[in-house]
Amino acid sequence: MEENSASISPAEKIRQLSEKIKEEIPMIQMVNNELSKVIIGQDRMMERLMIALLADGHILLEGVPGLAKTLAINTLSKVIGGEFSRIQFTPDLLPADVTGTLIYNQKNQEFSVTKGPIFANFILADEINRAPAKVQSALLEAMQERQVTIGDETFKLPTPFLVMATQNPIEQEGTYPLPEAQVDRFMLKVTLDYPKEQEEMLILRNNVRKEGLVKPSAVIKPADILRIRELVREVYLDEKIEKYIIDIVFATRFPKKYELANLSPLISFGASPRASINLALAGKANAFLNGRAYVIPDDIRAIAPDVIQHRLGLTYEAEAEGIDAKAIVEKVLGRVDVP
Repeated sequence: MEENSASISPAEKIRQLSEKIKEEIPMIQMVNNELSKVIIGQDRMMERLMIALLADGHILLEGVPGLAKTLAINTLSKVIGGEFSRIQFTPDLLPADVTGTLIYNQKNQEFSVTKGPIFANFILADEINRAPAKVQSALLEAMQERQVTIGDETFKLPTPFLVMATQNPIEQEGTYPLPEAQVDRFMLKVTLDYPKEQEEMLILRNNVRKEGLVKPSAVIKPADILRIRELVREVYLDEKIEKYIIDIVFATRFPKKYELANLSPLISFGASPRASINLALAGKANAFLNGRAYVIPDDIRAIAPDVIQHRLGLTYEAEAEGIDAKAIVEKVLGRVDVP
C-alpha cells in the first residue's frame, strides 16, 4: 500500500482529494443554509467561524452588543449537534467556575469531581476581558492543551472543541485586557460591523413575528466535522505559498528588509510563529470551503488580516496617527511579492 501511495503523482493526489472534497461540500452547504435561516447580515463572521472550526482553531470577536455573536455560536452548535456552553466573564469569576472543582461528599467522606462549563463542544466566553488574568489563563490553557486538570485527575475536553471569545470595544472601565501571549492563542480575531439597512429590516421582521425565531435543525454530527478536518489538513500547500506566508509574517518583524521602512516606527513587535502556522491552516480551510484541494495566494490574502492583526504590537506613534493593526497588515500584503 505504501509503495502504491508513493508512486502516485502530486497532480493525481490533488485530483483524488478534489473528488473527496466534492463529496463533502454539500454537507457544508447544508450547515450554511441552516445558519442563514437564523443569522442575517453577519456572513463574514459565519465564514470565519467555519474556518476556525475546520482548522481546529479558536476565534476572538470584537464588536458592540447585539451583533448576534451569542446567537451565531449557539446556532452553529445546534446545526452540528454539539453541546453549547456560555460562560459570562465577570470580575468575581474564579478559575474553578470555568474548569470545575472537587466537591467533598460528607456522606461518603470523599471528594468527587464536578466538571465546569468548559466541558462542551462550543464555548462562548462572553466579554472575556471582564475577568481577571487567572480566569483568562484557565480558559486559555484549556484551549491550548485541550484538557483540564481537577485535583489529581486530568480530563480530556470533548472534540470538536471551539472557543469563541468576545470583547466589547466600547466599555474599557473595569476590564482586564488580554495579554499578548494569551491573545496569540486565538487563530482569528474578527472585528464586527453593524448590519446593512436591508439586513436589519430582515432581522427586525424575524424577531417580531408571531411564530418567533426560526429554530435550526441538526444536519450533521460532530464526527462529520472531525472527518472533514482530516481532509482540510490534506489540502495541498505549495512551497511557493509557504514562502509567501513566511514573507508576510517576516515583513511584520523586519519591515525594512521588505522596503516597508515607513512601518518600522509603527510596529513594536511583529507576528509570532503561531501566525505562520495559523495562516497556513486557515488558508487550507478557506481553500476547502471554496471547493479546492490546493491553496492559492488569494486564500492567504483573504484570511491574513484576521490571523495577524491581534499578533502585532503597535507603538504610541501608530495609535497617535490612528493607524490600526489591520491597516498595517493591508500595507504588508500590498508590498510582499505574490507568487
